[in-house]
Amino acid sequence: MNERKPIECWLSDMDGVLVHEGHPVPGAEEFIRRLRDSGKRFLVLTNNSIYTPRDLSVRLRGVGLEVPPESIWTSALATAKFLGDQRPGGSAYVIGEAGLTTALHEVGYILTDTAPDYVVLGETRTYSFTAITRAIRLIDAGARFIATNPDPIGPSAEGSLPACGAVAAMITKATGVEPYFVGKPNPMMMRSALNAIDGHSETTAMIGDRMDTDIVAGMEAGLHTILVLTGVTSKDQVERYPFRPSQVVDSVADLIDVVE
Repeated sequence: MNERKPIECWLSDMDGVLVHEGHPVPGAEEFIRRLRDSGKRFLVLTNNSIYTPRDLSVRLRGVGLEVPPESIWTSALATAKFLGDQRPGGSAYVIGEAGLTTALHEVGYILTDTAPDYVVLGETRTYSFTAITRAIRLIDAGARFIATNPDPIGPSAEGSLPACGAVAAMITKATGVEPYFVGKPNPMMMRSALNAIDGHSETTAMIGDRMDTDIVAGMEAGLHTILVLTGVTSKDQVERYPFRPSQVVDSVADLIDVVE
């Protein structure tokens, strides 16, 4: 890894890297400021498909992090880009919120529950049994099954909530059809992000807090991977995996001086 080219582009996970339990990680504000001031191309990545980039930008600003909407890449955007490339001008039945429906509209997709090309499952605050039943019947009738991300649970103030991966498993159990997951750990999420900022794998770093999503996806996309210890994966857990990050640091505060 010492022979890699200098880092010109940065990809960073959001939860566990820049924010943790609704608060900014120490050093995150200065790290983001350094990226902006340096002129380096960067994106903040998230598997959360509920919010639009504009929504997330406002939420980050509320905790002191200035990240413009154009510097945020969600699994909803990656899913819309994938579907727009696969079947331009297609149609989809969507279980999700504004982040997903807006992204699909922007690539020219029609949202319908009548013979859609795809059933697209994303995150939502309230999963409807009626909507899930409709999705199952449409898949049985031949619609292709896409999901924004495989995360089985999500956080809340009261504790864990069932997330996209868990609901996808229920639909798969009912239909026998496995979804195609677009978000991390699918390296397609990284490649679509790279394309969005005209980046190249040999000069791009991916910062994440999870070995099983961020780091494996970055590695498979050929990126320089940096694990921070402010989120899910602890230092002693790293050795359990058959792959390794390029670097392990305590937090993004340790990367501020790395940005030239």
